[in-house]
Amino acid sequence: MAGVDTERIARAVHEILLAIGEDPERAGLQRTPARVAEAYADFFGGLGVDPLSHLADAVPVGTSETGAPATSDAVVLRDLAFRSVCEHHLLPFVGTAHVAYLPGDRVVGLGRIPAVVDTLAARPQLQERLAEEIADTLEAGLEPRGVLVVLDAQHRCVTTRGSRQERSSTITIVARGELTEPAARAEIIALIGGGAA
Repeated sequence: MAGVDTERIARAVHEILLAIGEDPERAGLQRTPARVAEAYADFFGGLGVDPLSHLADAVPVGTSETGAPATSDAVVLRDLAFRSVCEHHLLPFVGTAHVAYLPGDRVVGLGRIPAVVDTLAARPQLQERLAEEIADTLEAGLEPRGVLVVLDAQHRCVTTRGSRQERSSTITIVARGELTEPAARAEIIALIGGGAA
């Protein structure tokens, strides 16, 4: 993959195995450096991709009889699974993204939003920054009236090391535009939490 030097990663993993006192040539570890390199190429494949490219095919929504945009008040995508790698320990964090936007003049196919999330998550990340970057990309690519991004994730650096808080999760929220208003934000968060019923 672009930007990921798998041969160099494999050499580094070989050195890590030596550094922890293992034998990289034993049967169970011979392919480990190559496997880790392949995994890292996947984990960090978003480094060479512009997330705005996923929004390039946004289409105009047109106008209603009143001249207002002819679209729903909000577009909400719930329960988008994502995984990323924390830049502090290079351990994964996995979770669910909920993304909402209030369309301006343009909308994009629903499959484009998960592509933005996946691209930005496929980099060394911080959860807080990931939420900001998703919101920034939607603002730049769609010019919506408002954006809300909610990420709920479990961090392996918390669940498997240190205090080992196995059931803990971290929630980050980023709101922009009209969705910074408490009532509007609360309405979208209610939809995310309980559905449209």
